[in-house]
Amino acid sequence: MSAFSLIISIVPHDKGEKLTKAAVAAGCGGGTVLMGRALAKSNFGAILGTGETTKDLIYMVIDSEKKSAIMSAILDSAKNEKADFGCLFTLAVDSTLKAGIVSGKTESSDSKGEEKMNENTKSSDMITVIVNKGYADDVMFAARKAGATGGTVINARGTAREDDAKFFGMHIVPEKDMLVIVVEHGQKEAVLSAIKEVKCLKEPGMGIAFSSPVEDFTLLGKKK
Repeated sequence: MSAFSLIISIVPHDKGEKLTKAAVAAGCGGGTVLMGRALAKSNFGAILGTGETTKDLIYMVIDSEKKSAIMSAILDSAKNEKADFGCLFTLAVDSTLKAGIVSGKTESSDSKGEEKMNENTKSSDMITVIVNKGYADDVMFAARKAGATGGTVINARGTAREDDAKFFGMHIVPEKDMLVIVVEHGQKEAVLSAIKEVKCLKEPGMGIAFSSPVEDFTLLGKKK
């Protein structure tokens, strides 16, 4: 397995600090909190403009040997929150760059704690879609029809190229929406196929979509 893991947690806004503190106490070096927007859980709700909430996305790169302890600490910090409070999952990290030092792949054995954590999780994938601002809802509408239950949008911006239009001598850098959707592995191809048919992605340069295998997907909060 990889020497490092990326833990991603998605929780209600202003709750990210709580999870980060628990992770740091368990050996995590820190994290980055991004503010996103959770889209409505149904296309009907999206049409009515209801069901959208603000979310914290917490990114923490950790030593894989500490993953089990840190994940357990995060789960424990959220155990008294309401059911479906949020979710937690990990991605493998091939290399890291810190203070000018690059750390690459190393072999490491799975801990018993990780094996136990994986017993109750399904194989999932994270689909990331980056489109021009304002089109994330169109993409999510198509993804829901293919089986996705919801997604989170992060505000972003594109980087300019030399041939981009200029305004008063400055590059025009378009704003972007980054949509993150986690689906069961068996749904991935159907969701990606549906996204590919969205009108806004038919034109070159309008967006990009890619997927990454997810590990340790777990819901946060009280058990139903």
